[in-house]
Amino acid sequence: MGGAGPRRTPRLAARYAAEWNLPFCALSMFVELRAVVLAACEAIDGDPATMVTSVAQVVCCGSDDAEIARRAAVIGREVDEFRENGLCGTPAEIAGKLATFHDAGATRCSLQFLDVDDLDHLALVAAEVMNETARW
Repeated sequence: MGGAGPRRTPRLAARYAAEWNLPFCALSMFVELRAVVLAACEAIDGDPATMVTSVAQVVCCGSDDAEIARRAAVIGREVDEFRENGLCGTPAEIAGKLATFHDAGATRCSLQFLDVDDLDHLALVAAEVMNETARW
């Protein structure tokens, strides 16, 4: 189940879902709402440890600044804003940001690629970012 509702969504997730997903959010929002979802599990005598918590993020990865800028432009995003509000940067930067979500309790992250024709983008993330995060 996904969503950012602060009252109803956590209660519904606790009662009916095996996974709660927060799409396209800042880390601080994930941390805050994840705590609410886990508290809702406890409120119905559920085990919060059994709730999978995940995020979804738009990704823009490049081997260098020029490649990052080109990919961001194709999907209408500014690099500085995107780095702040998404997964944008080099493979190492993206792996680092994913690590912060992982450390905050995200069991998985769904990556959204907006330029579906850029298969090299997908290959770069698969080869370099996923390799970095595989140890989790």
